[in-house]
Amino acid sequence: MIRAGDITKGTCLLQKGQPYLVVEREFHNPGKGTAVARIKMKSIKDGTTLSLTIPTQQEVEDAQVELRSCQYQYSDQDNYHFMDNQSYEQYEVPIADNPDKKYYLKEDITYDLSIWEGKVIDIGVPYKVVFEVAESENYIKGDTVSGATKPIITETGLTVRVPLFIKQGEKILVNTETNEYLERVNN
Repeated sequence: MIRAGDITKGTCLLQKGQPYLVVEREFHNPGKGTAVARIKMKSIKDGTTLSLTIPTQQEVEDAQVELRSCQYQYSDQDNYHFMDNQSYEQYEVPIADNPDKKYYLKEDITYDLSIWEGKVIDIGVPYKVVFEVAESENYIKGDTVSGATKPIITETGLTVRVPLFIKQGEKILVNTETNEYLERVNN
């Protein structure tokens, strides 16, 4: 249990039987009455948000979520396979629980696995990832408009809009939260 007044951004709380990560926290001390904590949380399991206003002296249940740095190994029909960088322990994460993560998983990259009650509940994808352009249409010089973009497909199947000068085989840096092109990466 943790007092609402001790909650900070990044704390994991248990609400509605599932773990939530505190993404925003604000204290409000009215002229009359008790101080309250206004908390905005995001579900680690499904990404839904929840807002609460709790008196600072009230206790809430904190979730014991463990983060493990693991290297992505491969995928089969049902699971993603990871290996713990410290203990070499193997983890299987059902694809059905994280279907949207398949576009961001690349071999030999380290990801943070969130483990709650012995089960992996989330795969923490890095904020920026380098991808190789697998499919790209060429454009004809002169067919350009200032700021024009085209869709490309990365080696993992992710579709990203990029400037027209990006060609197949080049590497690009992508923001994984917005799927936006950031820059071309030189080898």
